[in-house]
Order: sequence, then C-alpha cells, then structure tokens
Amino acid sequence: MSRVLLFNKPYGVLSQFTPEAGHRCLADYIQVPGVYAAGRLDADSEGLLLLTDDGRLQSRIADPRHKLPKTYWAQVEGEPDAEALQRLRQGVDLGDFVTRPCDARRIDEPDHLWPREPPIRSRKRIPTAWLEIVLREGKNRQVRRMTAKVGHPTLRLVRGAIGPYVLAGLRPGAWREAEAI
Repeated sequence: MSRVLLFNKPYGVLSQFTPEAGHRCLADYIQVPGVYAAGRLDADSEGLLLLTDDGRLQSRIADPRHKLPKTYWAQVEGEPDAEALQRLRQGVDLGDFVTRPCDARRIDEPDHLWPREPPIRSRKRIPTAWLEIVLREGKNRQVRRMTAKVGHPTLRLVRGAIGPYVLAGLRPGAWREAEAI
C-alpha cells in the first residue's frame, strides 16, 4: 500500500532531504524512510507538500498532464482590480511560456494562517490583498511570476491544497499520513 504524507512546509525550508548551507530541509522534520516529495515548493513559499513512496502516484500528483488542481493563497502588493484578475485567469505570457488558464479571485486573509517567520515586509502607504489562485500546472515560481506580471508582486505564498489533499489542521513543520488517491 502506498504511503502519502501531508507536510506543512515552513518558510525557508527546502523541498528536499539533502541539506544545503543556510537552509533547513525535509530531513529536519520527517524521518520516514523511502518517501520523497511529489512536487516542490520554493524555499520562500509555505504550505502543503506531499510526500510518497509510490513513483506512479508521485507522477500523478506532480505531472501537469494529470491536471491535478493546486490551490495557492497569495498575499500581493497593491489591490488587484477586475482586469488584473482576468489577466491571471486567461493565462499570462511570462516570456518563456504562457500559463494555462486558471481560477483567480480575491479573498479575505485566510483566518487559519499562522504568522510567518520572518514576517513579510510592511509598507504603510502600499496596501496588500489576498488572492486564491488554482493552477493545473506548476512551473518554477509560477504564481510569483504571474502576479508580478500583472503588477502585483507576491509577498507571501501558501499552498493550501493539492487535488483532494488539504492543509487544514497542520501547523508549520507538522505532517500526517493520508490515504492515497
């Protein structure tokens, strides 16, 4: 039977078991032999990371061909208007590729989020807003690049769900087992 672990990756942690200077890694939190990350989150992103011991399941989770939705909460600089949200939804030309259409909407700050350590920068004269973005692909730094391209750089990025797997109830650095899909 396949093992699946849901891990709430803290800010600054690498999505790998091999340590690198100046960063914590998965081995600092998870001592389960034979599992590996199904996809990645940048060190400066937080939230749900799935780990499994099943190569086929790993491919199903990580490969964009399977179109497994990934839900992100992005705190962005400024206040995106309807036009900026529509540009995100349609797909954004990032130069090296055009993103697939996605779901994007403004949300209230998720009330179950934890304080980020270190805190994001705060500027008194520049407001921030929260967006929920649901992708069915996952390129390197895609959400950050998309929001910046429409004029609203991401300040904080948290992945809240991957397909049926959700972050709910996991504190940063904690993990739990789940049933394989």
